[in-house]
Amino acid sequence: MKAEPRPSRAARHPVDQVLSPGRLAVYGTQHVLAFYAGAVIVPILLANSIGLSTEQLVHLINADLFTCGIASIIQSVGFWKVGVRLPLLQGVTFTAVSPMIAIGMAAGGGTDGLLVIYGAVLVAGLATFFIAPFFSRLIRFFPPVVTGSVITIIGLALLPVAAGDATGGAGPTSDPTSGKNLAYALGTLALIVLIQRVFKGFVATIAVLAGLVVGTLVAWAFGDAHFDAVNGSDWVGVTTPFHFGWPQFSIAAIISMVLVMLITAVETTGDVFATGEIVEKRIGREDIARALRADGLATTIGGVFNSFPYTCFAENVGLVRLTRVKSRWVVAAAGLIMILLGLVPKAGAIVAGIPHPVLGGAALAMFATVAVVGFQTLAKVDFHDHRNVVIVATSVGLAMYVTAQPQVAQAVPGWAEIIFGSGITLGSLTAIGLNILFHHVGKDFGPAVAGQPRGTGTIRLDQVNEMSREEFVRTFAELFQGPTWMVERAWEMRPFADTHALRRSFQEALFSGSQEEQRELIASYPQLGSQLVADGLSGEASLRDQSTRGLTYLAEPDRDELAAITAQYKERFGFPLVISVRDAESFERIVEQGRERLGNCENQEHAAALLEIAKIAGFRFDDFLSDANPIHSARTRWSSRP
Repeated sequence: MKAEPRPSRAARHPVDQVLSPGRLAVYGTQHVLAFYAGAVIVPILLANSIGLSTEQLVHLINADLFTCGIASIIQSVGFWKVGVRLPLLQGVTFTAVSPMIAIGMAAGGGTDGLLVIYGAVLVAGLATFFIAPFFSRLIRFFPPVVTGSVITIIGLALLPVAAGDATGGAGPTSDPTSGKNLAYALGTLALIVLIQRVFKGFVATIAVLAGLVVGTLVAWAFGDAHFDAVNGSDWVGVTTPFHFGWPQFSIAAIISMVLVMLITAVETTGDVFATGEIVEKRIGREDIARALRADGLATTIGGVFNSFPYTCFAENVGLVRLTRVKSRWVVAAAGLIMILLGLVPKAGAIVAGIPHPVLGGAALAMFATVAVVGFQTLAKVDFHDHRNVVIVATSVGLAMYVTAQPQVAQAVPGWAEIIFGSGITLGSLTAIGLNILFHHVGKDFGPAVAGQPRGTGTIRLDQVNEMSREEFVRTFAELFQGPTWMVERAWEMRPFADTHALRRSFQEALFSGSQEEQRELIASYPQLGSQLVADGLSGEASLRDQSTRGLTYLAEPDRDELAAITAQYKERFGFPLVISVRDAESFERIVEQGRERLGNCENQEHAAALLEIAKIAGFRFDDFLSDANPIHSARTRWSSRP
């Protein structure tokens, strides 16, 4: 007797798969190279602004890389209730740059200013760790309209950073008109695209790494990649706790840094949702709490080891999407590599030699990919609800405003600079605030789902959920012809969470009917192009449907041709030819479709007629929505023009 096969163990989620050491090393290096420029820019900006020496700057960079590695391992590997266990790299938040410079200068600059910064960083990190579970309870304020807006804003706001690198960076090599910079940037980008198009498997997943390496080698061959700093760097450089002295504590500085971490928590939440979308893992309240605890712990460690506030780095979210390598252990490997770079300054100097235009070319692809993830999230949003249109448009618009015109921050009071100084911060807070205003304040702000049906005035979703069966049928009966059993069954599916749920209820009710009920419904639809439709005797909805493709005022030859086909169809199947004419590009396509369907069997045509009825009901539902929403109205009426 043949033995029964043993049940296989459940397959691991791609996030938890441990790759071979070789692949971990290669993929981890790719993350580090893509991340490096963004990782070191914060200590560079801070050191230059508060008057630190070159030696102190070198120590800050090494400390930054060392702590980035530790933070990334905490976030990706996780322990207890710390770390979200997703492929999320940790880096110093740009949101903290301006407040830290202000804190440092207020304390006199130099090392004195740095010690006050570290005192604020320590306290802010601990505060973030302990408030994480409370902040995670606010997840209901992060529906797709908010997370999609935030993710989109992150991607779009980072693109100017990539463009700045592509033109040569912020240093003396910056030149937007340089053909050489353009060639390096576009050449790197083109190579990444080419590799992804031509190759599959492993090679395709290291496209960004290959682009950076090849781009750097080409630049080096032409004398534009310099590694002089390698000779002057030490082989070993260990950052020690409180290297610059014991931290100093200032109430004003602490309050400012705690505010930074609260704002950063919003960005982290968006990054976690974005990564969850990419790796196809559902994100819950506990995931957000774990991610924020990791942010808080990493920030506290940063204060001890001479670094700064940490957050999930959006730059590498795009790399996960671009390469489709979802394992969190790749980020853990990247963390280990960064620790080594922090301990070996010569290795860091080699990575620092990558030309800015090469980095910029790769970053253009990665950052734009983050925006695409935002688009995918926004695809789940009910844009028939005008409130969501306002939330997305306003938040993205304001984010792009301050991103394109960063000088705006100088026009607001000092306390507001932290908000207006970052498009990501301003756009994220706007999306959250508007979502609360439109969706959580008051009861009269539900989405309008019908504009004056039956002369009743605009009807909102909360009113629909409170309707009696008779009121519901009277309101929505015109979605179909004839019988109302499907509308009555849709009413039984209340309450509706949104207009998508309301729309689905009609579809589910339609296909739940018996064959006899469905046949009666199909028989109620008027003949295409008939005089009854033209005279409006079959209902305003039928008149509106068929007039969109000119079926109510056909010339005699066309009318006769359509009448012949519909007569043949009814004689063969016993019910009228039902076609959603708004889906057809032209009258000719309607006729062609009618002829094609004459060759089907009766059961196939029964099913086809139901599908067409569902499409017709969908368009009529859009008519209700468009009357209630003028923006949607303009879009649907334009798309329905012949």
